[in-house]
Amino acid sequence: MKNRYGNIVLEAEKGITFEVSERTSGELIIKAQNIAMANTYSENYVNPPIPEGYKHVCGEWNNGFVIERCSDGSQFVWIPVGSLASNGTLDGVSFDEKFGRRDFMNDEFSEDDFHEALTLKLRLQIESVRKYGGFYFSCYAISINSETYKLQSVSGAKTLTTGSFDEARKKASTIENDDAVKSHLTFGAEYDSVLEWLLETQVKTRAEIVHDSSTWGNYHYKDNPEHKTGCKEEWCVNNIYDLAGDMQEWTQEQYQSQYRVVRGGNHNVNYPVAYRVNSHPTLQYGFRVTLWIK
Repeated sequence: MKNRYGNIVLEAEKGITFEVSERTSGELIIKAQNIAMANTYSENYVNPPIPEGYKHVCGEWNNGFVIERCSDGSQFVWIPVGSLASNGTLDGVSFDEKFGRRDFMNDEFSEDDFHEALTLKLRLQIESVRKYGGFYFSCYAISINSETYKLQSVSGAKTLTTGSFDEARKKASTIENDDAVKSHLTFGAEYDSVLEWLLETQVKTRAEIVHDSSTWGNYHYKDNPEHKTGCKEEWCVNNIYDLAGDMQEWTQEQYQSQYRVVRGGNHNVNYPVAYRVNSHPTLQYGFRVTLWIK
């Protein structure tokens, strides 16, 4: 960065970020923040915030608290991160975070293997999750409204597949984009926090998440490979539909430098929901979004 003091270079250990501001008097203020290690979350996760323009439609905080956007019926479920065990990771090394990726399948976390950069959007989401004690995750894979051509998270629609990772990331950010609520393509830390919640609420066993998810997803349905979202209640857990099987979904997690990570299995391959698949960013997959709340 550069200001009236000239060029300034800030260096720190991994996981340390800086908040930089300048007073009207010209004084430069630099605050170091250890995002990766500070594991404090609001205990008010039992009272999920409801953004303006949304309404609560069903569920309790611990079994699928769903809000619906009044304008189009898009639904999102509350993930109460503050209630989770501190066994996740943000830095890929320390597994002491409630919000973070999980080593479900002996996954290798490092910059040469699976990793997730602490981008500005992820740092802001971490702050939001700690402020409210959780986050909202789309109940359905994202689809497109056939009349308005706007993206949505609703039942009874065909899953939207994108031409690339970059397209999915751009489209995900258009669902909500105002000062109070923004949407983004799901981070690996968010996806694994969802899976951990399913385990801790005992709606699914570790075996059903890690080894074989075929009993609760659209696997090997070759006559109808892409069903409409939310078509079977047995494929629903805590008011999240079609997480297993159907269409694999992009996340913002990376593998090495050139690959992105997709999750969720698909209708042709019996990957369990916890399985990480590294894929070239030009391929086509579905996706979900998560909401950031100011």
